[in-house]
Amino acid sequence: MKKLLFAFLLVSTLGFSQTKPFENEVKTIEIKNDSIWDAAKSTIVFTGSSSIRFWKDVQERFPQKQVLNTGFGGSQFSDLELYLNELILDYNPVKVFIYEGDNDISAKKKTKDILKTAEGILMKLQQSNPGLEIVLISAKPSISRWHYRAKYRRLNRKLSKLADEMQGVDFVDVWYPMLDKRKVKQDIFVEDGLHMNKKGYDIWYETLKDYVD
Repeated sequence: MKKLLFAFLLVSTLGFSQTKPFENEVKTIEIKNDSIWDAAKSTIVFTGSSSIRFWKDVQERFPQKQVLNTGFGGSQFSDLELYLNELILDYNPVKVFIYEGDNDISAKKKTKDILKTAEGILMKLQQSNPGLEIVLISAKPSISRWHYRAKYRRLNRKLSKLADEMQGVDFVDVWYPMLDKRKVKQDIFVEDGLHMNKKGYDIWYETLKDYVD
């Protein structure tokens, strides 16, 4: 009996001591952005997984706007859902660009489950900030995940349809601009074949700039 009680207390203690995924990384992002954010200026937030996190010069690309990068590498839609306040709403943005889905597909999540989480996020954001404009960035093609291309294209079609069905939500396709005919461009990635170099972000800038302005 004592052994069972000890085991129960141990499991309970461990459960309470566990942190949420990405909690430390999100805290670091908060500290950084809180130090540079001017609440008196209208704000645009770029958030999502590592393709956003590594866009180091996103503010310099749009100097006429106040842009905050709250991307956290390795994240999925379900991770973003945990931190909507910390990464988006606390900054009272007029517009938010979201890039998720890339890691969801790689993690072999079903498209319907990804869409359900994405829709929940959009609804929560609109309920909390009714005037917020939301831009969903399509999943991108990459060398290292090219074998998932059919699943990415299917997800992009579903995300585009979801955006069409919701007022105040846009969908931007970065998939096809990153292709050379039917193959992904080879010179727009760093060595891992997944994350983009400056040429890749040049494509994103050209594709997204009208939505920023």
